[in-house]
Amino acid sequence: MPHHRPDYPADLVQRAARIRLACFDVDGTLTDGRLWFDEDGRESKAFNVLDGQGLVQLRKAGVTVAFVTARNSRVAANRARELGAEPHVDVRDKVACVEEIRTRLGLSREEVAFMGDDLPDLTVLGIAGLAVAPASVHHWIRDRAHWITPSRGGEGAARELCDLILHAQGRVAALLEDREG
Repeated sequence: MPHHRPDYPADLVQRAARIRLACFDVDGTLTDGRLWFDEDGRESKAFNVLDGQGLVQLRKAGVTVAFVTARNSRVAANRARELGAEPHVDVRDKVACVEEIRTRLGLSREEVAFMGDDLPDLTVLGIAGLAVAPASVHHWIRDRAHWITPSRGGEGAARELCDLILHAQGRVAALLEDREG
């Protein structure tokens, strides 16, 4: 049974086919960017389950997944661990963090994807083999991305990146077959 997929540009598919490490900013990328605090100052965030399922499938396909956020967020760290992703919170230098992960895994920069949406992501997007931003990206960052997802942050943008990588690496048909049984 044929399955619909977006028509990705060939150069984007080539970049995505090489990815072995997918890193994600959190606020504005995996969430809609809003921060919620209760009266005691405890933070909460809403994450999209479609994004979560994509991250899990990516990890099962052998791609290392990492959350890389400047905020010191227990919520983000807990969500990363729940999905089997590496949590990197309170990160002051995102380039250094991603480079440490990349080096530890023995990967080249071409094998790294980064999804971000605002100024703290600017430099790290510049070193990623696949730089991606959600539709809600700040306009200063837009030109730094190889691809802007159709969806906004927290509304399926991360899933769209996961789906692109899974498609580019030829993993979608087997994944769907396993589900259809």
